[in-house]
Amino acid sequence: MNENIKWLACAVGVVGLSIGAVIYRDKWWNDKPAPPAKPVATVQEKLAIPAETAEPAVRHPLPAVDADRALPALDSSDVPVQASIADLIGLEAAKQFVSPENLVRNIVVSIDNLPEQKVAERIRPLQRVPGTFAVGGSEDAPVLDPANYERYKPLVQTIGSLDTQRLVATYQRYYPLFQESYEALGHPPKYFNDRVIEVIDHLLETPEVRDPIPLARPSVQYEFADPKLEGLSAGQKLLIRMGGENATQVKAKLRELRAALAASGGAP
Repeated sequence: MNENIKWLACAVGVVGLSIGAVIYRDKWWNDKPAPPAKPVATVQEKLAIPAETAEPAVRHPLPAVDADRALPALDSSDVPVQASIADLIGLEAAKQFVSPENLVRNIVVSIDNLPEQKVAERIRPLQRVPGTFAVGGSEDAPVLDPANYERYKPLVQTIGSLDTQRLVATYQRYYPLFQESYEALGHPPKYFNDRVIEVIDHLLETPEVRDPIPLARPSVQYEFADPKLEGLSAGQKLLIRMGGENATQVKAKLRELRAALAASGGAP
């Protein structure tokens, strides 16, 4: 079962360690490449967009960044962003969970893709969850083994221990880099923080599912036997795969994070 866990708030890059910005892959979970990013429009193309097709106004603005604190270039941002994450969660946890390369870009793409059906492993901002995917039940009636839930507990505990106000402050500090990376996906002039709020709301809508959770294996890889569950997004299926208790804790942090982000910009 190839398992993608895009998580959720390593400062969305840092906020990726709380959202959904974590991508994990297990041996037997279905994992197909995400669709290619849309080409970035040129300045001339942007100016040629008719007024009636213009993007809506920013819904969740963030405070302006302190101009006296210079930011690194996006291509040189891995080291300072990783250091900021280590400052938030501790050096050992950062080494255990965070993939150090292309952090900002991978966090942005991962968050943007969480509401989609698939998220590519190659863009995961966090390390693969340890252990292997476990299947319970019988060969004719396999179920998701609750032993899998234990594998996620260290990560979930780290997410739960995050100081939300410091997390948001770090996110705001590096926000121009997240916005730059988001626009490079072909989204301008959309606002990345609006997408973050949208993704959080989407994850919070994940249904609660009780054990046992039936699985099917139509080919090599396992999937949820219930078509409604299998039809959920990558982010929502991740929350289900990590187990109800873990999902409840992650959702609690997401609600806290959403409230802090909304309050910081004065948005509802």
